[in-house]
Amino acid sequence: MIRRVFLIFVVTLGLASLAHGEVPKGRTTYLGRTIAQTMHYTGAEWLIRENRESEERCSLLLSNLGVKPGMTIVDMGCGNGFYSLKMAKMVGKKGRILAVDVQPQMLFYLRNRMEDEGIENITPILGSFHNPRLPPNTADLILMVDVYHELSHPEKMLADMRNSLKPNGLVVLLEYRAEDPDVPIKPLHKMTKAQVDREMSANGFERAKEFVKLPWQHMLFYRKVEKTPQGLDPK
Repeated sequence: MIRRVFLIFVVTLGLASLAHGEVPKGRTTYLGRTIAQTMHYTGAEWLIRENRESEERCSLLLSNLGVKPGMTIVDMGCGNGFYSLKMAKMVGKKGRILAVDVQPQMLFYLRNRMEDEGIENITPILGSFHNPRLPPNTADLILMVDVYHELSHPEKMLADMRNSLKPNGLVVLLEYRAEDPDVPIKPLHKMTKAQVDREMSANGFERAKEFVKLPWQHMLFYRKVEKTPQGLDPK
């Protein structure tokens, strides 16, 4: 019954947002890059496939993310919770995961998995395509795993993420390497490091560091710069 009520609630919330004309038209290209479509919830099983660890070394990603007990971490585009559930255990009972997705069905799957594993320190958030609905000055880390290249409103989303970060907080992007033709992912779902740097710089971030030992993905860490870049509309 709890699961059914939750699904009805998030679907209603999403439809209410659309009914009030909340979602403006998104971009199809940004700074010379074609924006990919959001992965549909019917593909959620691919996120928890058995060979994901061997292909992407997810445990290596997590061990180099800098997670500490008590942190508040945003899993942006959380899907069915592959990383949310793992990070919830890493931050401990005093920490919290804010799991954001635009598809209520994904959050329904996440809720089911939370209940099955007895995890209570994850807060599912139904965001929209232009608003992650994050509290300000809260996040120690914002993680986007193969998500950023699908954002249809990158400027607005990054502005809201800046607002939600603590002063020393970091945004961590994982993107399949477009520089490597051997990475078996469609080109539309890859990004070069130079393109990621270009887009993040245009929105008030600078690269703080990177981790280069993942087999398929860039792992790039960004911090906020002091001043809002010229031309960035914080609204």
